[in-house]
Amino acid sequence: MENYIGRLLDHRYEILEVIGTGGMAVVYKARCHRLNRLVAIKILKDELSEDAEFRRRFHAESQAVAMLSHPNIVNVYDVSHSDNVDYIVMELIDGITLKQYMEQKGVLNWREALHFATQIAKALEHAHSRGIIHRDIKPHNIMILKDGSVKVADFGIARVSSAQSTLTREALGSVHYISPEQAKGGRIDFRSDLYSLGVVMYEMLTGHPPYDGETPVSVAIQHINAKAIPPRVLNPQIPEGLEQITMHAMAANLDERYESATEMLRDLDEFRKNPSTTFRFGDEPPQTHAPERTTARTAAERAVRSKSADAGRPRQPQAKHGRSNAAALIAGFIVIALALAGIGYFLYSFFFGDLFAQTEDVQVPSFLNMLLEDIDNNDYPNFQIQVKEWVTDDTVEQGRVVSQDPAPDRMVKSGSTISLTISSGPSTDTMRDVLNYSLENAKTVLDNLALDLVINVVEESSDLAAGTVIRTDPVYKAPLTAGQTVTLYVSSGPAITLVPVPELLGLTQEKAVEKLDELGLLYEITEVPHEEAEGTVVYQSIKQGEEVKVGTTVNIQVSKGMEEDEDEEDDPNEEDQNPNDTSGLPQERLIYLDLPQQLEHEVVVTVKLDDVTMDEFPVDPETLNDQHQVPIALTSVGIHRVDVYLDGAIYYTFYYDFDTGEVVPEEAIQTDGEADADGEG
Repeated sequence: MENYIGRLLDHRYEILEVIGTGGMAVVYKARCHRLNRLVAIKILKDELSEDAEFRRRFHAESQAVAMLSHPNIVNVYDVSHSDNVDYIVMELIDGITLKQYMEQKGVLNWREALHFATQIAKALEHAHSRGIIHRDIKPHNIMILKDGSVKVADFGIARVSSAQSTLTREALGSVHYISPEQAKGGRIDFRSDLYSLGVVMYEMLTGHPPYDGETPVSVAIQHINAKAIPPRVLNPQIPEGLEQITMHAMAANLDERYESATEMLRDLDEFRKNPSTTFRFGDEPPQTHAPERTTARTAAERAVRSKSADAGRPRQPQAKHGRSNAAALIAGFIVIALALAGIGYFLYSFFFGDLFAQTEDVQVPSFLNMLLEDIDNNDYPNFQIQVKEWVTDDTVEQGRVVSQDPAPDRMVKSGSTISLTISSGPSTDTMRDVLNYSLENAKTVLDNLALDLVINVVEESSDLAAGTVIRTDPVYKAPLTAGQTVTLYVSSGPAITLVPVPELLGLTQEKAVEKLDELGLLYEITEVPHEEAEGTVVYQSIKQGEEVKVGTTVNIQVSKGMEEDEDEEDDPNEEDQNPNDTSGLPQERLIYLDLPQQLEHEVVVTVKLDDVTMDEFPVDPETLNDQHQVPIALTSVGIHRVDVYLDGAIYYTFYYDFDTGEVVPEEAIQTDGEADADGEG
């Protein structure tokens, strides 16, 4: 790649340093000398500049992003071709990517995730209104500024949307965030960006994308076939409404997602105003179901039909001039009487006609197991037929009637309503991958499904800790039906193997370690001064013949011999001094402390010399020797009082002479004290 640092493009942009590299281009930090400001410049990679297809896509990007102007989109200042260099001049962002932000903070607070998602959706709304699909929405392309605002960057693979826009050559975009249609190389539209935004929201709320795998292909397949674990299963702090928005955006079927960024923004705003809001996205039957027929009759369709007589009468000839007033008055009375009679008949029929009408009883027909599409409302004029609900059913074919209310053959009044329950086919759920999950986490994942869990099957495993799921029946991705029994096989941990502790006393350290290794026992070695030859085992924490688990640690103490006295300078005034006399010099002594024979649980032993704490350590009664003793190495000079505490309570006291290495009877201490007092007297 050519080094552009230091070059001046178009006598205007001085390239300063590389700040990023993408699939098609390298981004540099530069200074615009005309406006005296720092900018970012994206230059097509040298190895791609000769490729006509890449140059076409690069220019398409230039033209696309130049159309955009929005506070949540990185601004494009200039597009140019100079000295055989194709480049775009963009706004230089002082911030970090959303990916870096999440790596620093981990799982985001749902309010913060909502704040970021709303701004990303606004950016997409603007781009989509200009006919532009981003195609690569991911945390790496979303910049977080210091003021908390968001800018969507890197329209490096965006193209102007058209009817011929497909991805048959390659599934572009980062595999963890691409839509199912991108993964399949199919036709995409604006809703593909909304799917990717849903994945970004999922990662912000849970700390990781919904799908992961060892290879990009395995992740892409999950986008197509798998169903993500609901975010609230992984993070119960997420409000239900925000989870619903996220999962609706991530619907695998294009037609089941948000229709537009505007529609998604409307729900985000509604949720922001009232976080307790929930949404109903999944009530309609899936697209694969037989379409629900609108069979309920409206009131207008059930309007009362009445026969009416022809009220028309032949026109009366005009009265002759001079006709008597009496005749006119009689005619008037006749007209009024007829009108009143008509009104009375109408009122009677309207208010009281139904009271005396006889409603016919009819028998309810059977619709059970009939296809909904074969049920024609016109064939059943005595009933109102409506669909009550769709339910999953493993025995009734999709689109057929599972049950009806009222039941077949019942006698009901004509015009009664019959409610039908329709099968949507077997459950479309599949077994989740809970291998290597702890039992508690596996139950949390599976509790979201209507299953009968059996979890009391335990198997030994040399690799997995106790309580870890080893395998499942059915296996991962197997189809599930409501109420199906799922068995979790849980590890009880490695098989327990007992071995006898060998006799180690008197062996060399090398030989003792060899014996412990053969039996799979661990060891800790402490060197102590002892009269035995150097390198000889003088103590083992677990006695010979006791059976212990493989992997148990045996503490052993190895003699380092008796310490030699330090050379002292000859004192001419003490010619008769015994060279072996070590009195007055600190001596390290290995002292065995007696513990209770009936000790049944671990205790903390504290050892003090003349009220000064010298050591404190836990002791397991199973590690004591036959004499229930525990060794401790102490260094001092002369006689001292030794206090032994168990769990903070004094257990016993004795006196020890570090010069001679012997326990001194308490009576001797008292006698010496009295003699000293008499001498002073």
